[in-house]
Amino acid sequence: FAAIVGGRATIDGDPMKVALDLAIDATFFKWICEHKPKRVLYPSSSAAYPTDLQTESDAIALSESDINFKKMGQPDMTYGWTKLTGEYLASIAAEYYGISVTCIRPFSGYGEDQDLSYPVPAIARRAALKEDPFEVWGSGKQGRDFVHIDDVIDCSLLAMDHIKDGTAINIGSGRLTSFLDLIKVFGSFAGYEPTIKPLLDKPVGVHSRYANMDFVTEKLGWKPKISLEEGMRRVYDVAVEKYA
Repeated sequence: FAAIVGGRATIDGDPMKVALDLAIDATFFKWICEHKPKRVLYPSSSAAYPTDLQTESDAIALSESDINFKKMGQPDMTYGWTKLTGEYLASIAAEYYGISVTCIRPFSGYGEDQDLSYPVPAIARRAALKEDPFEVWGSGKQGRDFVHIDDVIDCSLLAMDHIKDGTAINIGSGRLTSFLDLIKVFGSFAGYEPTIKPLLDKPVGVHSRYANMDFVTEKLGWKPKISLEEGMRRVYDVAVEKYA
């Protein structure tokens, strides 16, 4: 999972820094084609999907087939381009070098040990401190598909046993949750309803990004085990221990 990621501030604020992922991936794929390990997992990203499928007026559950190397769409900034390029290199490694490669496209992964540059732990911390008014980047109506890291790992391991030709799969919940709704969830844990203060000058990325999980359910028989509420409760409890 080696990559320069960061939150939206890094993806939009320092896109050339994120572009260094191209060098990381090129080195990685060159190495595996030379040394031929038995199995390879390439972590791509939902940022590889065309941004025109993620607007307020045209939001759809993104299917694996929405990325087509013969008919390219515009991914999300340099980070999306690097992951799309990595997926293409994975397909080359599988087809031309016989490498067993699995690609995954995690959506908005989160967990208890994620740092504060990511929105979920940052929001959890501010809820634990009962911030009011509660600042949110943009209107807060933009939504994401939040999936716990335990589920990401679980699905990744299963996929590696069944997918070996570089095919990419979604890993998400299939549920679109706005940041306003996320604040409500954490507010309910903290026992208050804060006033929302939109920060309209902040970067927000695409409006709506969530996964169609039909392919994974049908091919692998997999569904996430950790609900949004359970996962966010875990994150909140850690935030209370650390900051409240």
